[in-house]
Amino acid sequence: MKLKSAIVSLVLSLFFCGAQAQEKPIPLYEHAVPNSKKAPAGYAEYTDSIGLTYQVTTPALIPYFPEKGKATGTAVIICPPGGYLVLPLATKSAELARAFAQRGITAFVLKYRLPSDAIMIDKTIGAFQDAQRAIQLVRKRAAEWGIDPKKIGLAGLSAGGHVASTAGTHFNKAVIENKERISLRPDFMLLVYPVIILDPAIPSAPRERLMGKMASKKMLDLYSNEKQVTANTPPSYLIHSVDDDVVPLSNSLLFFNALVKAKVKTGMHIFQGGEHGYGLENPTSKDSWFLMCVNWMEENGF
Repeated sequence: MKLKSAIVSLVLSLFFCGAQAQEKPIPLYEHAVPNSKKAPAGYAEYTDSIGLTYQVTTPALIPYFPEKGKATGTAVIICPPGGYLVLPLATKSAELARAFAQRGITAFVLKYRLPSDAIMIDKTIGAFQDAQRAIQLVRKRAAEWGIDPKKIGLAGLSAGGHVASTAGTHFNKAVIENKERISLRPDFMLLVYPVIILDPAIPSAPRERLMGKMASKKMLDLYSNEKQVTANTPPSYLIHSVDDDVVPLSNSLLFFNALVKAKVKTGMHIFQGGEHGYGLENPTSKDSWFLMCVNWMEENGF
């Protein structure tokens, strides 16, 4: 019995070691982080007791690989929510990544830099750079990770939806080094209660953190991503709630209408309730937004 228990303990320890290795963060940049300044004294990355990460200085991808033999070849890079202030890497983002992995979809949680004049030369593009680099890196290492380079998408929640939609509408403008000319265009987008509009008439803490209080109309229009949709914008699926009073429904509606006008493949589900910031399931509905997204991906060959 002692031998049996020892074997079981060994197997379990190997399993958990493997699981930890599987989720070991992959640094986004091999050398210096672009558009960065030396962090001042007292500015250091940390995660609090409830899993919220602040003051990101080392952007990375946290991988969640499907079980061996179950991978579909599709990959999703998750841009977490957090209002451009924090990143819930260990909670909602991890839960969503595991759900994708369980369905054979390789998931990467993007630990992106949060806008800060203290560590960036231009805080308006830091998160955008990290999203572009994530796409570039996953596409570059696609064969190594068993991923189809033509099935790499972005999932963005709340402020992460702004990160994702920026990468999905500004992909022709490289804000990172791209000597190999790797495509920076995501193949699809999943946008969940996303920040899209940067209209100063709408109170928005994420907008002010990203652009400051004195941003020009030109800059606000440039990164109001509903205004940047073209026929080449990736197919997109949107989720939102009517009663969202943090990120108004108009963010998704205007983006959806722009996609339809540009004849981009798109779908959207609007919940009656749920407000803002729910996790994998909307507690007010029996319908699963996650399954809706997965079904839409399947319908469109992703």
